Amino acid sequence: MSDGSIPFIDTHAHVALAQFDADREAVLARAAADGVTRIIEIGYDLPSSRAALALAEAYPQIFAVVGVQPNHVADLPPDWLAQVRDLARHPKVVALGEIGLDYHWMRASPEAQALVFRQQLELARSLDLPVVIHSRDAHDDTAQVLAEAARGVSGVMHSFSGDWAYAQICLELNFLLSFSGPLTFPKATILHEVARRAPLTMLLTETDSPYLSPHPYRGKRNEPARVRLVTEQLAALREQPLAEVATIVDANARRIFPRMR
Repeated sequence: MSDGSIPFIDTHAHVALAQFDADREAVLARAAADGVTRIIEIGYDLPSSRAALALAEAYPQIFAVVGVQPNHVADLPPDWLAQVRDLARHPKVVALGEIGLDYHWMRASPEAQALVFRQQLELARSLDLPVVIHSRDAHDDTAQVLAEAARGVSGVMHSFSGDWAYAQICLELNFLLSFSGPLTFPKATILHEVARRAPLTMLLTETDSPYLSPHPYRGKRNEPARVRLVTEQLAALREQPLAEVATIVDANARRIFPRMR
């Protein structure tokens, strides 16, 4: 349990999902008890984006991200972009996301994914909002789209899973790297190298709840309170005090998500 002096932030969670319907209040209470001061609830399609905003409206410590994730670009209604634009104008929406490319599931063609990705990057630019990027098995193409279409747009590489070479590309594009549960896995040496070498001012922490639970809870339902374990691992890898790392990560989140107050 936190002593209250160290701020933790979960910059990517899906607490609105059905996995939390039975105990959502208890989950949020545990997060608060462990010092999690803010949670960013992430949309991945139109219904989940509305649910994220509803949760943000109900809880002062929760903020929303709205958008269409690459696994959900098929069968979008004709006015989907207008719907995202309307949701994004709400003051508790801090970014567009999670958007990007996913070649693991390939539920839409790379061309269809890239089109929706680029449209949302342009929308983010027009609204002066950052973006939260989903990239799975598509690092090269994601970096290419960002280099071509994200000028003037800042953002976050959600649940960063690349090596140091890819991290350098993302950092050069001025995108922050966000670490989730896999950072705590003993064999995740490639991630450990990135966590040690990247500037701390360019790093964030997240849970991706209910997914990607950190060690020793791997395989179990994740929840925002466990972002503390990710932050502790980040501090240990960098050989810096936990309070210092957590405070800088919190400041990073406030910088990249200026609507989050």
